[in-house]
Amino acid sequence: MSLPHNIFRAVYQESDIERYKSNPFIEALPKVSKINELKIKLEGKVKYDPAAGYLDARQRAHELCGLLDDFFQPLSIHVALEEKIALMIRGGYVARNIATGQLQQHLQNGYERMMTGDINSFRFAEAPSTARCLSLIGCSGCGKSSSVLRILATYPQTIYHEQYNTYQLTYLRIECPVDGSLKSLCLNFFQEVDKYLHTDLTERYGRKRHSTEVLLSFMGQVANQYAIGVLVIDEIQRLGRKQQEGQERMLEFFVALVNIIGVPVILVGTPKARPIFELELQSARRSTGIGSMVWEPLPQYKNRIDKETGKPKPTEWRLLTDKLWQYQWLIHRDEPLTEEIRNTWFELSQGVLDIVVKLFVLAQLRAIITGVERLSSKLFVKVYESELQPIHPMIEALKSGKAGSIAKYSDLQFREIDKRLLELSKQISEVEATKLDSLPFASDSEAMRLYNLLLGMGCDSELLVPLVKKAVKDHPNLQIRGLIPLVLEWYEQTPDEIEQSKEKPKLIKLKDWHTLSSNDLRFGYSQHKKQSTELYQRYKQQGNIFDITAWLKQSV
Repeated sequence: MSLPHNIFRAVYQESDIERYKSNPFIEALPKVSKINELKIKLEGKVKYDPAAGYLDARQRAHELCGLLDDFFQPLSIHVALEEKIALMIRGGYVARNIATGQLQQHLQNGYERMMTGDINSFRFAEAPSTARCLSLIGCSGCGKSSSVLRILATYPQTIYHEQYNTYQLTYLRIECPVDGSLKSLCLNFFQEVDKYLHTDLTERYGRKRHSTEVLLSFMGQVANQYAIGVLVIDEIQRLGRKQQEGQERMLEFFVALVNIIGVPVILVGTPKARPIFELELQSARRSTGIGSMVWEPLPQYKNRIDKETGKPKPTEWRLLTDKLWQYQWLIHRDEPLTEEIRNTWFELSQGVLDIVVKLFVLAQLRAIITGVERLSSKLFVKVYESELQPIHPMIEALKSGKAGSIAKYSDLQFREIDKRLLELSKQISEVEATKLDSLPFASDSEAMRLYNLLLGMGCDSELLVPLVKKAVKDHPNLQIRGLIPLVLEWYEQTPDEIEQSKEKPKLIKLKDWHTLSSNDLRFGYSQHKKQSTELYQRYKQQGNIFDITAWLKQSV
């Protein structure tokens, strides 16, 4: 029998853990990963080529925006979450073993509930439940939902067991409906199952005028019929929009789903969801069946000393920013990540992972538009003030550390930031078009790439234009790697020794000093012209200030 492309045929591996042995649902899953293997599985696959930093501005903007989707750095909290999810999925299957008939007992009990319309009804009292529930609470943008999905993606979602002629959904994610209704929740569930198993549950159950209780019974039966390993219910804080009675009904259903039907459940929400779990002692206790995790922003701790080596042990914040700093599509991307930049980065993002990455991407887009082509603490602040205004209340709430303020802004949406990303990309296209019009080889993509490569190597842009023009004209058959040493040789010679245009290089105007090399005195002036003290300190750090006091002491 041929299967749809998204459904895998079961391949069994004998488990090393005694309670998992001879359970087809568990032995069809990948083996439990070691920490090093897990980090490799979870790590984002960013396709980064240093040479791409010399592409034209529009192409670099596309490379940058891809970073938002592709970058993911596994942290200790991801390892802890994966361990809980791995235990929940496998543990939930222990009492639903299809080879021993336990699953059939759950299905018979489900049939009884469908007939009676009572979620607590059962036929086989001995059908046990080994399912657990996990509540995961954290502010928007901290990465809780994306982390859960990335961890679940290490499992094949849909498996067909040919020997038992049954399907297994290892996980299923649905969102709590905006109106907080149980009926909408059931319809969301049926639609998601239809999507992955190509069934017609929505048509069969959702189009008819079934009561909420009957739909819940159908939902529980389907969860066991297709052996759902874990059910993830996201945006649980939306329950707060209904009256307390409606919240209690849905919580009772979640408890029944775990205790009676035997399906593990992960409830994901913002801090606004915290009071929901306090409505009922039983629900609160059950929501911590395998643990309740508060997904907090990444903290900025000071470096600890490794007792074995005696050297500083880098924090996760340092490791994350060091990794992210490598992915720059700027001409002057060799600027070091200073502690000043790192501290400013944290101050403006408060360790919220989504904001950390978006601030980094927006700063690079702004650097390309303005022609600075480098990242700095000052640029991060400008981007935060101009591009991230919608999240200022949330950042201030996180700085305050007050639970009430954090809950108030915990589910803040980032649509405005995404809109600004698109607007900045459009600005880059406009700026690039204006810039290209001024270059004699603007229509030649290879010449432009050669020009950008040499510009990134520290060559003066005004001197490069005639040299690149001459190289492309005199050697049309040479590739870029052959043209680079040729142009560099010309560049090092005196103007009298080469044939070049008689046009004198234009003076760089004050307004363009910010595009010069970081070591250029004019660049330093452009960054600190209004703060003479800071400008003096910068020149001093670069060794451009003559220390007359030290010289006098030596001469005495």
